[in-house]
Amino acid sequence: MSNIANDPKRTSWIHVPHNSDFPIQNIPFGVFITKNDDITIGTRIGDTAIDMGALQRLGYFKGIELTDDMFMQDTLNDFISDGKKTWRLVRNRLAELFDQNNPLLRDNEKEREIILFEMSEIEMLLPVQIGDYTDFYSSKEHATNVGMMFRDPENALLPNWLHIPVGYHGRSSTIVPSGVPVRRPNGQTLPAGETNPVFGPSRLVDFELETAFITTDANLMGEPIPVNEAEDYIFGMVLFNDWSARDIQKWEYVPLGPFLAKNFASSISPWIVTMDALEPFRVKGPEQSPTPFPYLQQTGNHSFDINLQVGIQPENGVETIVSKSNFKYMYWSMAQQLAHHTVNGCRVNSGDMMGSGTISGPTPDSYGSMLELSWGGKNTIPMKDGSERKFINDNDTVIIKGFCKNSEVRIGFGECSSKLLPALELKF
Repeated sequence: MSNIANDPKRTSWIHVPHNSDFPIQNIPFGVFITKNDDITIGTRIGDTAIDMGALQRLGYFKGIELTDDMFMQDTLNDFISDGKKTWRLVRNRLAELFDQNNPLLRDNEKEREIILFEMSEIEMLLPVQIGDYTDFYSSKEHATNVGMMFRDPENALLPNWLHIPVGYHGRSSTIVPSGVPVRRPNGQTLPAGETNPVFGPSRLVDFELETAFITTDANLMGEPIPVNEAEDYIFGMVLFNDWSARDIQKWEYVPLGPFLAKNFASSISPWIVTMDALEPFRVKGPEQSPTPFPYLQQTGNHSFDINLQVGIQPENGVETIVSKSNFKYMYWSMAQQLAHHTVNGCRVNSGDMMGSGTISGPTPDSYGSMLELSWGGKNTIPMKDGSERKFINDNDTVIIKGFCKNSEVRIGFGECSSKLLPALELKF
């Protein structure tokens, strides 16, 4: 089935501002509350949100096999479970419906009032019920930087890193959509030079510049997903800030890895950009040496040219861009991550989320965390208001943005923006 929604010459009768992340060629999917307090599945063109539940009630998806309430739910999980054929049919239908030359809805003012909302009139929600969340560690530059800081620089990468996409199981209960503030965590830390830990607020809260992909029902328990089929089970991508408390992490991570330092909060952008929309931006990933085991071997272009940036905005201040990176730097591809995740028979379900791991590039201005940008706190990062940062201060807002662009079209993710609130005062 052709992917007609990607036609770069197509324009919409909905206004799309210049350099918008959401032209008609994007058609992302999300969940929002309307001004009428209805929760619906929807999409977006320009600065206009589109109520797909209303579209379904009014018969605009006629001819596509969908359950009667497919788009009248509070998560995308059932839609994602229907698989790639349904995703493409729905996206193609939306592209046709909102095409500049299609009068069907364009000239129906009464139904447009039911279906269309300004973005300022809605509230975005978490788009999927995330049953399981895995975070990978797949940027060679990031892993090397961390290894150089904390281990022998000559052996920065651990022996397994070039052979497997390293990952750990995270916590889905504290994943929140953009705009929801997060709170500085309390926990145990070991101050420098001390032998006994102390308890209190983390002093080294950090962002991690990541993306994440959302899966459909992919396999049965005991059945691995072949690497050359893995992309068929990936619905789309979001921006992802995997908040980290570096001082808590340093004390707790031996021998089992991250725990409280990671599971206190993670933020995602609310619109899922489909893999179909990202198709024009495929690029070849980094050369992999040594050659991976056969179950991880790929040919062709399996990375994506996604421009990424991170800004820090102090309270009542202006945003300072502290990092510019790109998803194409990732050493392990999403398909390799999913293939490795399931090679032991682990089951993957609709709505599961897989974090890329911190995305760092080859230059200091492309590092994907304050840990790297400040080089473990040794350097300061100047803000436009004259203040400085080594890590994230209370009431700072971290803003992650991402987009793809070629000579014909720009496809973006919007933003993943979250404010860090002070820690709770705990009394025991």
